[in-house]
Amino acid sequence: MDNNLLQWKSRGQSFLSRLRTWFNLLDATLLLSSDAEILKAHALLGSKERLNEKDEAAVTLSLSSFHPDSGAALPLIFRPPAYFPISGPLVVASLLPHSAVKPALFWQFLLQSYNAGFNHMNRNTSAEEVKKTSLKHLLLIAGTVSYTTSVGALPQILINRLRVRSPPLQMFFRSILTIPLSAALAFFSVLTIRTEETEMGIQVFDYNGNPVGISKAAGEKAVWETGLSRAVLFGMTTAVPNLLVLLLQRTRFFQINSLLVAPCRHLSIALVFWLMIPVSFSFFSQVGTIKRESVEEELLAGAFGEELYYHRGL
Repeated sequence: MDNNLLQWKSRGQSFLSRLRTWFNLLDATLLLSSDAEILKAHALLGSKERLNEKDEAAVTLSLSSFHPDSGAALPLIFRPPAYFPISGPLVVASLLPHSAVKPALFWQFLLQSYNAGFNHMNRNTSAEEVKKTSLKHLLLIAGTVSYTTSVGALPQILINRLRVRSPPLQMFFRSILTIPLSAALAFFSVLTIRTEETEMGIQVFDYNGNPVGISKAAGEKAVWETGLSRAVLFGMTTAVPNLLVLLLQRTRFFQINSLLVAPCRHLSIALVFWLMIPVSFSFFSQVGTIKRESVEEELLAGAFGEELYYHRGL
């Protein structure tokens, strides 16, 4: 088991401990570190049996920037600390009311493309068939981006095609329909981009960190857990600001100062998204567990303990 996974195994037992860890890992200043510094930090994790407080900076850098399956530093823009600085403005722009279809499609395309890339680069690549990206998988990624872009802009498309002029109907399409739509698309993107893990399987380990074999059941569980966490992230990011704006518009102050509604919407989307990233990443540990009886029979002979462990990905 990789040094990063051993660290997650030791500190990822509870939601609160994972949440504290993710708040540290999402520090954007970690993006200033070079690949050489990241590899040095990761090597330090395996060179000592017990790490002290002085080594905590190396642990944080390694967990935030190193991929435990590929054995290399993640591309800069797809590291967890880069997630909010890049996707935050795209989320805000994609959730704003648009007067035309083209701007809605444009911002959805940028957001869905980045999410697809992030899901792909942070997947589990422990199976040999998954280590290299095939042409078939590239086409699948392109298809996923195209589909999620079109469906993501569906509320604005419906408003324009049906020539909706009624304020209640516009509110339904822009503020209500977008909530389940955003959650469903985020879930769908993870499931399709990481479909190879469910088909080929991922590496599972026993309690001592020894590799046991490749399990499709563990791969399916890892992908579903990640998909659910991403659905919560985008569902809450859409729901809370929309409901907040609806409440504010009913107050006398915002009825008089209606121009303040838009800035409040922008700020609330960014704030909720920023808060929900570490929360959603913490729902499930990076080192997931699966019951011994849930994996394939051929793996049971080499399995030690009641539970097996796997790298969930992000």
